[in-house]
Amino acid sequence: MGQLLALVIVFVVVVGIAKLVRIVPQGFEWTVETFGKYTRTLNPGLHFLIPVYQAVGRKINMMEQVLDVPSQDVITKDNAVVRVDGVVFYQVLDASKAAYEVSNLEQASLALVMTNIRTVLGSMDLDESLSKRDEINARLLRVVDEATHPWGVKVNRIEIKDIAPPRDLIDAMARQMKAEREKRANILDAEGFRQAAILKAEGEKQSVILAAEGEKEAAFRAAEARERSAEAEAKATTMVSESIANGNVNALNYFVANNYVEALKEMARSPNQKMLLLPVEATGILGSLAGIAELAKESLGQQQKPVAVQPPLR
Repeated sequence: MGQLLALVIVFVVVVGIAKLVRIVPQGFEWTVETFGKYTRTLNPGLHFLIPVYQAVGRKINMMEQVLDVPSQDVITKDNAVVRVDGVVFYQVLDASKAAYEVSNLEQASLALVMTNIRTVLGSMDLDESLSKRDEINARLLRVVDEATHPWGVKVNRIEIKDIAPPRDLIDAMARQMKAEREKRANILDAEGFRQAAILKAEGEKQSVILAAEGEKEAAFRAAEARERSAEAEAKATTMVSESIANGNVNALNYFVANNYVEALKEMARSPNQKMLLLPVEATGILGSLAGIAELAKESLGQQQKPVAVQPPLR
């Protein structure tokens, strides 16, 4: 009987010491309740409690935690049904609020996130929900963090993991994307043909301009040549006229013979004439040639005639 009593006393002492000494691990905070009422919070480390009078209420994890959001069907603004899931990163900042302001923190946070996912995606059409992932995350974070603040919780990030449209919508989107790519390809081809036509027209324009410039220059050169030829002809005519006026008939013979020979030359060059019969008087031609010879002799004689030098007067 005495041994049994001793064992009971030892058991009570051990239980009392266990109730008296409490060690809170790092990353956790414990709440202390006095007869069921919250009184204080135990930080990590060694603490002493009065058995029966004080007791540990809730053990709160103060580290950042990850909460998986299960997939759910959401109807977008344009009545497209998509399956959405996500993940939430949150951290408890106030252990007492997290313990006593909400019954089940994880369940409440999960229900809040899922509800706001339906709200945010329901206000956007399918294209926006697929392309504006960052905007969706920011809106969810702002709303959920504000809602969980009274619970002593800080929501750090909310990420949408996947937005999956139905299979028929995926096929329709693929066809639409293919049509858009073909449209852009056709537009690029048309732009290429248009640019090629413009460049070709510019090239033809430059070619016509250069050809016109060449013809203009050629006409100018031909006119200049004709003008010089006319000046030379006029000068020759003037010289012949002066020679005739001075009584020199040989100059006239030279002029007539020169024109006569030129006329014969042009008639010989005619492509339509195979044989030419002319009643040409040989003596006339020889006379003209003789006149040309006399004119040349006179010209040379005048050039070689010495100049008489008069003796100086005394």
